[in-house]
Amino acid sequence: MIGVIATLKIQDGKAEDFEAVFRTLSAAVRANEPGNLCYQLTRSKTDPTTYKVLEVYADADALKAHGASDHFKAAGPGLGACLAGKPEVEYLDGVA
Repeated sequence: MIGVIATLKIQDGKAEDFEAVFRTLSAAVRANEPGNLCYQLTRSKTDPTTYKVLEVYADADALKAHGASDHFKAAGPGLGACLAGKPEVEYLDGVA
């Protein structure tokens, strides 16, 4: 099992646009990626411009399939237009 935490800082005033694009992406992930076990967008309680995506994949192949998927690639421009900087991505090994 592989975990991913992606931290995304967005521009002021872009929350609604960002969340709309992400809702479409997360629906596509859930519908088309059986190896994705969790794909959850969360927002910081202390900084409304900071979001974290909590992701869990069955294995490395599932993570690779996510990055190569048409829906992930299609969401890129919409998400990118809302970002205030480069995403920070942390990869984790499943333990229990």
